[in-house]
Amino acid sequence: MPRSVNKVAAHNRKKKYFKLAKGYWGARSKVWTIAKHHVEKGLQYAYRDRRVKKRTFRSLWIVRINAAARLNGTTYSRLMHGLKNNNISINRKILADLAMNQPEVFAAIAQQAR
Repeated sequence: MPRSVNKVAAHNRKKKYFKLAKGYWGARSKVWTIAKHHVEKGLQYAYRDRRVKKRTFRSLWIVRINAAARLNGTTYSRLMHGLKNNNISINRKILADLAMNQPEVFAAIAQQAR
């Protein structure tokens, strides 16, 4: 008796992987085993980098706040310490946005934090 294989499920699974591999270069989008490997690796990177993105943005905000703080005669750490002491609760994302787009508002906040 011949071996029974579920061709429909296997075909759908392959189709799903090839759809995810669309746009990959060369055999990465054409050959099943290679495409499967690269799609799985890509999904691993995507999972990891969704978390890394948060760290990257936080460090970008800190760099922007520090640059604006130095223009206002203080440093990042002194500014954040002053904000905490004066009970000004404003997060780094908003502070960085103010530093970039509304420097006069940021200057007022920095003055208050002193």
